[in-house]
Amino acid sequence: MSKGKRLVPFLVFIIATSIFAGVFSYQPLWENISSFHPWKLGLDLAGGSFLTYKIDLSQINAADQNSVAQGLRDVIEKRVNLFGVSEPRVYIQNAGNSTRLVVELAGITDVNQAIKEIGATPYLDFREIQQEGSSTVAIPTNLNGRYLKSAQVGRDPTTFVPEIDFTLNKEGADIFAAITKHNIGKPICIFIDGRPIIPDSEADSCPVVNSEITGGNARITGSFTLSRAQQIVERLNAGALPAPITLVNQQTIGSDFGSDSLHKALIAGALGTLAVMIFMILYYRSLGIFAAVSLLMYVALTLGLFKLISITMTLSGIAGFILSIGMAVDANILVFERTKEELKKGLSKAVALEEGFRRAWTSIRDSNISTMITSAVLYYFTSSFVQGFALTLFLGVVVSMFSAITITRGILRVFIK
Repeated sequence: MSKGKRLVPFLVFIIATSIFAGVFSYQPLWENISSFHPWKLGLDLAGGSFLTYKIDLSQINAADQNSVAQGLRDVIEKRVNLFGVSEPRVYIQNAGNSTRLVVELAGITDVNQAIKEIGATPYLDFREIQQEGSSTVAIPTNLNGRYLKSAQVGRDPTTFVPEIDFTLNKEGADIFAAITKHNIGKPICIFIDGRPIIPDSEADSCPVVNSEITGGNARITGSFTLSRAQQIVERLNAGALPAPITLVNQQTIGSDFGSDSLHKALIAGALGTLAVMIFMILYYRSLGIFAAVSLLMYVALTLGLFKLISITMTLSGIAGFILSIGMAVDANILVFERTKEELKKGLSKAVALEEGFRRAWTSIRDSNISTMITSAVLYYFTSSFVQGFALTLFLGVVVSMFSAITITRGILRVFIK
């Protein structure tokens, strides 16, 4: 069996997958089939509110400021989720000596209520578990966050498993000693904003008291991962070291404005892709037709991937995707130009194509890896809209390498003699 015939099943699979990805990506058509995985749109496309808070860290030790800020971010994000906001984004932004908390609420309806809830300092408290009939109830105690001096991640000296160490002030130590004496062998739950500190883990939120704890120094042990221990410590510090937040900026984007922006972005992307396809067909003739088909499959597969992994699409994200389309075509141009050089040497078209792919691969690989490295740096060392651009560009480049080398090459091997 020839190499081309062996590739036919693979090519059929890729074409079928691309068609499904195209239907899945086109929301007006897909919503008539299923409600599974609708597109998630960012603030600039869906409309909503953009809130900026200044965090007052003046009363916090420099060593604890980052932990407190991250703990606040974590708690505020949980509060925002209670409003049912579509893909809220909550992140820390450092501007000079100022630390700010940015909240993006896409599609929010009651902005004033959101501001009221977000603006409160997280409240931490300890609760006893009591049996009332057939159910258990968490009863608040007198011990709350204002008695907690600090919390940090420690390690068991024998097993080196992460643990949580926290220290109470003198008044809190006396209250805690009385509570633990009364609850030996029973759990004491830690709540923040009226909910367990780790909602998905009762064991982590409600450690069992082994003995009376005096002196104000306590330790929570268990099978913690390092990331889980750090998460608990951040939330403890957020409730223990109040860092007031003040609303300094509020911007509201109407849904009509977002829809208009989305429409213009889609039209621009479609026209740009069409122009590239026409150029490829006019300049490279039959090879350009295969490149255009490959490009359509690339667009469908990439959009399907974005939607499947629930990327929140923003205008900057769409810009990153459109840029990756140009890079996908660029790979084909490198291959075709190299193929033309091989044809001038007298090689057959099939051999020239194989040689063109082989010789162009190193340039395609190096340029795309450079772009991927740049995208990774932009994603991890920036914030907000730049991250959306970097993420879609990175994923788009990864898929474009597959499209240019695998899909285009497979199509040409099947149809070019």
